[in-house]
Amino acid sequence: MPIPKNITREHLLAAIDKIDKEGTPPGGESRYYDVVYNKKRYPPKVIVSFANLFANEEILDRNSFEGGKDTDCFNLLQENGFEIVNKAGSIIEKIKAFSENYKQEVQLKHSSNLVSFQLLVKEIPEELRKHVETFDDKLTIKGSIGSGVNTYYPWIGIFDPRVSTGATNGFYVVILFSDDFEDCYLTLNQGATLQTEEQTEAYRDFIYSVYENIEGFVKGRIPEGGLVRTQTGKASANGKKYEEKNIFYRKYKVSSLLDEDLLKNLERLVDIYIDCADKYSKTTKTTSRVMPSTSQELVFDCQKFHADISSSGLRFNKSMVIRFVSSLLTKPFVILTGLSGSGKTKLAQAFARWICQNENQYCIVPVGADWINREPLLGYPNSLEFEKYVKPDNGILDLIMDASIESNQQKPYFLILDEMNLSHVERYFADFLSVMESQDRKGILLHSDKNRTDTSDTAIPNSIKLPANLFIIGTVNIDETTYMFSPKVLDRANVIEFRVTNREMETFLEATRKISLDSLEARGATMASSFISLATNDDLKVALTTKEELTKPLLKFFDELKKIGAEFGYRSASEIFRFVAVVETLQTGWKPDQMIDAAIMQKLLPKLHGSRSKLVKVLITLGQLCLKNDKDVKKEVFDKHHEFKFEENDNVHYPISLEKISRMHKNVVEHGFTSYAEA
Repeated sequence: MPIPKNITREHLLAAIDKIDKEGTPPGGESRYYDVVYNKKRYPPKVIVSFANLFANEEILDRNSFEGGKDTDCFNLLQENGFEIVNKAGSIIEKIKAFSENYKQEVQLKHSSNLVSFQLLVKEIPEELRKHVETFDDKLTIKGSIGSGVNTYYPWIGIFDPRVSTGATNGFYVVILFSDDFEDCYLTLNQGATLQTEEQTEAYRDFIYSVYENIEGFVKGRIPEGGLVRTQTGKASANGKKYEEKNIFYRKYKVSSLLDEDLLKNLERLVDIYIDCADKYSKTTKTTSRVMPSTSQELVFDCQKFHADISSSGLRFNKSMVIRFVSSLLTKPFVILTGLSGSGKTKLAQAFARWICQNENQYCIVPVGADWINREPLLGYPNSLEFEKYVKPDNGILDLIMDASIESNQQKPYFLILDEMNLSHVERYFADFLSVMESQDRKGILLHSDKNRTDTSDTAIPNSIKLPANLFIIGTVNIDETTYMFSPKVLDRANVIEFRVTNREMETFLEATRKISLDSLEARGATMASSFISLATNDDLKVALTTKEELTKPLLKFFDELKKIGAEFGYRSASEIFRFVAVVETLQTGWKPDQMIDAAIMQKLLPKLHGSRSKLVKVLITLGQLCLKNDKDVKKEVFDKHHEFKFEENDNVHYPISLEKISRMHKNVVEHGFTSYAEA
């Protein structure tokens, strides 16, 4: 069927908007060409197919017309001003394209939809694997433009697991870019984050003992100004580390790169790298040498994390940090709720970067308003190619599969879902909630076929479990544009509310230090194994004296909540006691009242929701339970909400909970309805 002549640019733009909202239909991915529009890539035939819906009220069958150069499909798109690019192309063309695109995109919000992300993280590593024959199957090839925030020092690395598990440790081959993206360096380099100076020098000395020189490469550090040209201060930290720790390098001008030269020298350097890894791994069997990533396992220290994030420029109340970490160790599903910009995502991101050895151990994914089922999380079986499975581009399924590998069981993995309530969480997250609740050994069903693989021929299992070393952190912004969480969802997690106090805002405004999450990279990685051991230790017990002090107030809250059908069950009670046991194990110095306060706020109050007639009396009674004396809580606290000093009043047992209850009371009186999330 010929393509109708009445399709215009407006129809084509409407088609692109439809793809943005609904995604590319199954089987619609293009093989050789993409349309690039607003720095995103789209399959040409799908655009034309959908455009016909807006021009002639029906979707055009993609099998009824051809795509490719000089076809009616491509001519229509090009005549209407759309750029069509080759998906394949040479490695050099892709590196040049990355350099040009990243100059504009480096300051944009980090996203897998960026052209530069697709090029450096996906396409170039795939091309390298195909073109460089010397690559051993055991080598890992990956690219990075940063995690959560775009870095000025992107890279494409080749790692041998015998001597390096990622860019933070060991030695490896890596292509680095100057921060103006004009030059790139083919290097044999090494990690700095997880290595002492002695270990760094030991690696350098070992490699020089095997290869004193490499023809065509310069020996030693990259000169100052090689990578760091435009950035200063903390922003240049990673660039300076790459310069200082370098072992061998060869410099290239990106604009004049040649396939033959780069690939020939890359193959030579990889051969040398594999030889060094062989010799080093044999040496470690007969000497005391060990990789720095496993050289010293330390006991998990929450105080160290708080100190490190403070030195990075982040300002978080110590109590908030203890609640956050203790909640993760209690149950690996935590929801952070509060106003936009109050630090929820930053805290989650900071902890993941601090404790993870490699950035492939965490994944930060913004939830889309178009998430109407589980496909954005888990992908779907390809209905046209029965042996294929389509994984989501955001890397969530890859993260869960990596976390499930037996050799990774002592490493923490983090899935951070940003703005979870931009869509109905019960629709896209139902499978996860079900497995968390039932502890189903079968896990989540992905497909029911015998064999399915992804586009890189990696086998996709029939089902996938949520491993014990996977931690899910969701952030929730409360405003009129989002969907409210049901109390049932909140009950499945520990819920931590973020609010900025007057004192915290004053401290922030007076601070001059710039925030640098890069300085946190793997600082706590030597405590990761201890963290996992705590999270999976089912034998943690509350001290007997603490248990006695917990039971009486919890039963009082239980009795009051039962009056409106919001009492807690055995699961919540068990999680409260585990939370307290974790807090005690971390040696935080908290008193029983502080532990009870956090437990009430995170596990009991989230279930409260309802009308004025249902809640007013109960909120008053619950507020009364938070006081040490018998004063009228309504007159003394609720009616003076903005004046009352919750944290500084000696007559308050549970200040955090009382302040929340007071806000809920105010909300239900003024609006006739309230819930935990809305108050």
